[in-house]
Amino acid sequence: MNIGYATLLMLALAAAASVQAAEDRPAEKLVRERCQKCHGFDGESSEPEFPKLAGQNVDYMTRQMANFKTGLRKSTRMKEKVEDLSGGEMRALAEYFSTKTLVPERSAKTELVDAGRRLYFSGHFEHGVTACTTCHGPLGRGAIYLPRLAGQNVKYLVGQLHAFRDYSRTSPNMVMHTVVENISDAEIDAVAEFLSIME
Repeated sequence: MNIGYATLLMLALAAAASVQAAEDRPAEKLVRERCQKCHGFDGESSEPEFPKLAGQNVDYMTRQMANFKTGLRKSTRMKEKVEDLSGGEMRALAEYFSTKTLVPERSAKTELVDAGRRLYFSGHFEHGVTACTTCHGPLGRGAIYLPRLAGQNVKYLVGQLHAFRDYSRTSPNMVMHTVVENISDAEIDAVAEFLSIME
């Protein structure tokens, strides 16, 4: 029986895909071994400087893990955690955390929350700060490759906004840098406080 080259190639590719699938470790095992200490088993972070992953967008999380792996996004700790993950494992981890329920923060800083709400929905035109809803939506849920911000830790949000403003965290399309280049420290604190209580 003569099997053509194309058929052999398809069989080889199918076998390779089957082997890769068999080698992918279960998401829950990876969470216990690599993610739980900082991000919690259910995506509720153990420390306020670490992001909550519960309810986060799948495509966004998958891309960020890939960015850490390639060095496009800098973090020695995260690079070590994702360095040997396959694409399938990264996707499985993202899907795992996306199904978990995020618990928003509580804040007694009413004036700060109100100021943050105004900034989130209206921006600060005089300072050249664009409304956050433009990209992240009225519910703070983001979309596809844009992160969910609603319910996130204040300290983490403040740190990331500062990082975008001073370019210690870079963004491929540079949109975030443009949005926050003129934002003040007080405005960062306010919008982070408001976002943290969004559900």
